[in-house]
Amino acid sequence: MTSPASTTSGTVRRATDSSALLAADQLPPGQHFIAGQFRTGTDNGSAAVVDPATENTICEVLQGTTADVDVAVSAAVEARREWGSTTPKHRAEVLLAIADRMAEHADLLARLEALNTGKSMMVAEDDVASSIDSFRFMAGAIRAITSLAAGEYAEDHLSVILREPLGVVGVVVPWNYPLLMGVWKIAPILAAGNTIVLKPSEQTPLTTLKFAELTADLLPAGVFNVVTGRGSVVGQRLAEHPQVDMIALTGSVGSGQAVAKAAAETLKRVHLELGGKAPVVIFDDADLAAAAESLRTAGYWNSGQECGAGCRVIIHKSIAERFAQLLVEQVSTLVVGEPRAGADVEIGPMISKDHYERVLAHLERAKEAGAKAAIGGGALEGPGYFVAPTVLVDVPEGAACTLEEIFGPVVTVETFTEEEDAVRRANEVPFGLSASVWTLNAQRSHDIASRLDAGTVWVNSHLVLATEMPWGGFKGSGYGRDLSAYALDDYSRTKHVMHHTGR
Repeated sequence: MTSPASTTSGTVRRATDSSALLAADQLPPGQHFIAGQFRTGTDNGSAAVVDPATENTICEVLQGTTADVDVAVSAAVEARREWGSTTPKHRAEVLLAIADRMAEHADLLARLEALNTGKSMMVAEDDVASSIDSFRFMAGAIRAITSLAAGEYAEDHLSVILREPLGVVGVVVPWNYPLLMGVWKIAPILAAGNTIVLKPSEQTPLTTLKFAELTADLLPAGVFNVVTGRGSVVGQRLAEHPQVDMIALTGSVGSGQAVAKAAAETLKRVHLELGGKAPVVIFDDADLAAAAESLRTAGYWNSGQECGAGCRVIIHKSIAERFAQLLVEQVSTLVVGEPRAGADVEIGPMISKDHYERVLAHLERAKEAGAKAAIGGGALEGPGYFVAPTVLVDVPEGAACTLEEIFGPVVTVETFTEEEDAVRRANEVPFGLSASVWTLNAQRSHDIASRLDAGTVWVNSHLVLATEMPWGGFKGSGYGRDLSAYALDDYSRTKHVMHHTGR
């Protein structure tokens, strides 16, 4: 395999037997799921779904057309009134049944997610558990929605606030967390009483299709629909379709811009969770060992293919060398391998050959800019799209690797001497999804957190999420919130009904 970067030391743990993660009959149908059934749709051919750990083809999945989207939207439109008129209690019971069904098949879903994405079983299992928790949370949250109290705010007029579904929501899901990011949209959208047409990534559609298969008997036909295919066709049609009331996307900045532009033609609502380049600001009084241990996970979870990853360390110059040593020690213990190679495997491959080569190109550019790989720095030998977990040191200010989203197992380390400089550089990237501050000074932690331009800021921690708390960003990271009751606000509309009560 050729690549733009040389191989580096390190090994990929391979499976020692020929057993597969899943039997062929456990794969979902590679078709669209519309109005409660799998169907072939129009004839636009199919595309291979590739296992990135081995480069072998798993199966073929249909490539959807605009006509397929139109059929799915019609099904969602037909189902919207009945589903939207159900009570919160009824919808909550359905969501809880979905959570129970997922829990019943949790091992199957985790294995399918690991097979399709190459991610380790520990990451895939966490994805499934978090997905189940999201459904259970939204089931409770929809029954506890609060708003301004009804009352007479104008003389002889009673005001009542109604919370209504939007209607049909188009959803576009990324490849890094195909099941979990899908559920972050599906659960609140269904809870709020909307119907869905979802496009999974063409690279990772399998758990979405399996979810549809497992829950087909729990939802009325047309409430949840899936059209597989490319974003430029299926996603574009969802964004511009006049009967889609909202489009929700998790993906790249470019994808978000394309969706927002197309959605503007019909003035539909847009929900975007886009890229990130999370700064990790470490002051000279920080617990360096704790920071290094935290970044072992936060910088490399899901092989660094994580929009909230702690990938950009900005550290006081006086402690930078010691911290780099501690971080390298931590990273050197990461286990890289195929998901079949053991429960302790932590780092899997990049999702595709294209992305693998993109990450390696970033590493080459970083080295050309003067950065040095304290560990890793290149590809790992053998089949699969594996990149060695990397720590880049001596990174000059303004280097592309500190400003652009690499989206791989790479953490950069750059230094500062003045606090104001640290804040300025943390905020200079076009993203604003997440950040963290490391200091034992409570006043400093509050002050710096308030000045960082990010939707989530951790203090002395990084990449810890709670379903009850909102997730979303500022600037180029998009707008709208996943998780928490705030997501229900995004996927519903408020109506003021005023009754004249004068007699």
